[in-house]
Amino acid sequence: MRFNDGLQSLETNEAIRAIGLLDRCLQAAGESTDQQDLLDQLLPELVTEFSAQWCGVLVRNPGWQLQAEYGRQQPASWPAELLEESLDRSAAGGGPIAKPTGWTAAAVPLDDSAPSASVLLIAGGHLDLAQLSLLSVAGRGLSVARGVAGRTEHAVKRAERLASTLNASAGFAGVHEVVPLLELIASEATRLLDCDRASIFVHDRERGELVACPALGVEGGTLRIPDDAGIVGDVIHNGHPVQVDDVTTDDRFNSDVDKETGYTTRNLLCVPLRDGGGEVMGAFELINRLEGSFNEDDLEGLEHLAGQAAVALANTQEHQRLLRSREQLAEQVGRGARLVGTSPSINALRDTVDRLAGTDLPVLVLGPSGTGKEVVSRALHFGGSRADQPFVAVNCAAISETLLESELFGHEKGAFTDAVDTRKGKFELADDGTLFLDEIGDMSPGGQAKLLRVLEQKMITRVGGSQAIPINVRVIAATNQNLAEAVSEKRFREDLFYRLSVVTLELPALAERPEDILPLAEHFLDEFCVEAGRVALTLAPEAQQRLIGHTWPGNVRELRNLMERVAFLCPGDQIEIDDLAFILAPGREPDVEMPEDAGLSEATRRFQVDYIRRSIRLAAGNMTEAARLLGLHRSNLYRKMGQLGMKESEDDNGE
Repeated sequence: MRFNDGLQSLETNEAIRAIGLLDRCLQAAGESTDQQDLLDQLLPELVTEFSAQWCGVLVRNPGWQLQAEYGRQQPASWPAELLEESLDRSAAGGGPIAKPTGWTAAAVPLDDSAPSASVLLIAGGHLDLAQLSLLSVAGRGLSVARGVAGRTEHAVKRAERLASTLNASAGFAGVHEVVPLLELIASEATRLLDCDRASIFVHDRERGELVACPALGVEGGTLRIPDDAGIVGDVIHNGHPVQVDDVTTDDRFNSDVDKETGYTTRNLLCVPLRDGGGEVMGAFELINRLEGSFNEDDLEGLEHLAGQAAVALANTQEHQRLLRSREQLAEQVGRGARLVGTSPSINALRDTVDRLAGTDLPVLVLGPSGTGKEVVSRALHFGGSRADQPFVAVNCAAISETLLESELFGHEKGAFTDAVDTRKGKFELADDGTLFLDEIGDMSPGGQAKLLRVLEQKMITRVGGSQAIPINVRVIAATNQNLAEAVSEKRFREDLFYRLSVVTLELPALAERPEDILPLAEHFLDEFCVEAGRVALTLAPEAQQRLIGHTWPGNVRELRNLMERVAFLCPGDQIEIDDLAFILAPGREPDVEMPEDAGLSEATRRFQVDYIRRSIRLAAGNMTEAARLLGLHRSNLYRKMGQLGMKESEDDNGE
């Protein structure tokens, strides 16, 4: 059996529903002639609101008697234990009931005063924790409305205060910064509850502190106190409201703040703030009622306002977190979409990407593995009008033909054995944005036909569905294969090839643009040093020469991976040539091509020539460094090259 205290456990959408429920209760109270008329109006609405089968009000006097009901089928018997415990806890509770089978029931007290305590009972639907929270709100609204319908002066005042609180709460949603929001809520509390000051304390668990804002009379308007100090600390840890009519008689009262500010606290009222999971996240404190002491109506009003404040505060904190995440993501994405380099080929590519980014033309990106095809695709996306919409990447080679259709187009619940839920495909997820189809050359013939149909019709149909869903997606495809050759060999559809290759971009291998190696290395180093939490590393001149001299068979990806390892493993603040040796050893280069009829002597000569050339490239043409790598003196290296028929002009610098 579950119980919930109500409003402070509500999330954003549920809070909006709760305000609507309370507003309807008060409206019905004003329109009703008596309490019975009020119940006749509201019970049908509650059945609809909670998707229930039955709703009723039961009065204990001394057994349970039905006062009013609405529904097609009544429970076979009253869940007495649930009703009694709901009264005892003064909270909404729910659980299964025996008959009818499959029903659940929830109860919330409307009046727990003996001898005629009353409870609102709802049965038939599935009631989760969120609905228990709403039921608590409905019970509070209905309780106030019954008093208004009975025309009691006290109930009318309660209703007026509740209505004022609702109106004030409506303004909280428009404030998206924490401090202004807390100041607004505190200001409204002093106005609505007739007190001199109000503060909202947020619990900073990591520091073991309570942060009060606003804190009037304190420099900066913010006060930090230990989370176990004073009455507020007691409320935070015990989770119960505290009312003190004379603080001089309460040992828990901490007078340090009064001494610091010169303010005199006479009485106070403090209630906990709870998050959506019911955990205490702070406290709401009122100080010095303008007339007399705080009373039960003030407590009810503050608890209601605290519930609204907790929801608004949680929403504001989430809003700020999302903004920060979005800014950080945008920054990361911006870095991931940069075309780094100064070579003529990269400058030309950058200009082409800038021109294409503002269009919706399909683009086919070609190039060897590791040259940065996805980076180019991201640059096309984030440089255009779709930048604020999704960028969805799909590796076509990693999806089997049997799953391809479901992955790209989605599926309906029950479409196949594992389809336990309806799921959107990549095309729907990328709607209004960009879909990046990587390794398109590895897509199966069947997948190619389905993809072509979607690109031509701009409509998709989920697996197991019949509804055609329009899509607005820019498609960018990439492959390291020769698609023109694949078309001629009937391995790739010609019509799909022409559909995808309206514009073709070819990326050069990294070895073809050596002037970009160092800018890329420094770019990756900066990125990974931040991740590693260390100061930026620099490359020693010898290390720079070794990077430039490497042939980079893995292209930019190989360079990126190397810089990542170095950023985390380099022991010093500068990368020396020895820090790269374990990655860039000459033996990692491809084997020497050898004719089948080559004898041992010729094979040995060819190997030595090739090995010397690799060492010279690794040393970026510096013959002294190349000789050191080979374990020779510089003059001995030249002598050996002469013996092998190599010329001095074969070194990169012509030394």
